[in-house]
Amino acid sequence: MRERLQILLPKLVLAPSFLLILFFVYGFIAYTGYLSMTASKMLPNYDFVGLENYSRLWKLPHWWRALSNLAVFGTLYIVICSVLGLFLAILLDQKIRAEGLLRPIYLYPMALSFIVTGTAWKWFLDPGIGLENVMHQWGWESFEFGWIKDRTMAIYTVVIAAVWQSSGFVMAMFLAGLRGADNETIRAPQIDGASTMTIYRRIIIPLMRPVFLSAFVVLAHLAIKSYDLVVALTGGGPGQATELPATFMYSYTFTRNLMGIGASSAIIMLIMIFSIIVPYLYSELAGGKKR
Repeated sequence: MRERLQILLPKLVLAPSFLLILFFVYGFIAYTGYLSMTASKMLPNYDFVGLENYSRLWKLPHWWRALSNLAVFGTLYIVICSVLGLFLAILLDQKIRAEGLLRPIYLYPMALSFIVTGTAWKWFLDPGIGLENVMHQWGWESFEFGWIKDRTMAIYTVVIAAVWQSSGFVMAMFLAGLRGADNETIRAPQIDGASTMTIYRRIIIPLMRPVFLSAFVVLAHLAIKSYDLVVALTGGGPGQATELPATFMYSYTFTRNLMGIGASSAIIMLIMIFSIIVPYLYSELAGGKKR
């Protein structure tokens, strides 16, 4: 009886949370998938239309603009966060005296919500009250920085705010990887007279491939589902200059009252995330079996 309780107790404890996740996460994913194949507009409508909403979605210039913006934003966001995070991690790995102070400073932005980050950067980048206005008050009358109101440059302001928010988290991932490196692997080239830069470039960084992959998965996931940062910073504008799939989905579902198309865009976003996470999980499980 005691052995049976020991086996059943963990299952009984986990059962309520498992059922809640099954219903509120996977159940609503299935429901969204069904809505994407119905004629739903302002309210759910269960007239089945098959893949018609997906066909209409891929014919919308607005959707293609959101995807092109995501390509620009996602590429710059992932690359800059990875490079900057690795650079900061390497600096902190030198065991400088102020490491205990600098580490929380770099990590602090990640503790903020994207709404707070977007609002703060909106104030900072606004030409009327932000950086440009301050420079004019200090006497630099020719200074201009109006990217947030420029259709061609507005997407880069979203990149700046997102990098500021996430680079510290990426730094922490790389720092953990650097601190976990085998000392014997590093000590041998040091004895042979290899420079610190050569050791990092030829030995340590190649060993960090799993960390690079993990950082890519996390950042790509954040880029695809970015909504609150864009809404707080630019509202998707000017025009559609910073529209992303997440803001497109909300706009078509709740503003334009085209719930079927909004649901189909949500499913496309889900497929994007799955296409990143599933290969990552497969590689991790395959690597675990080999070890």
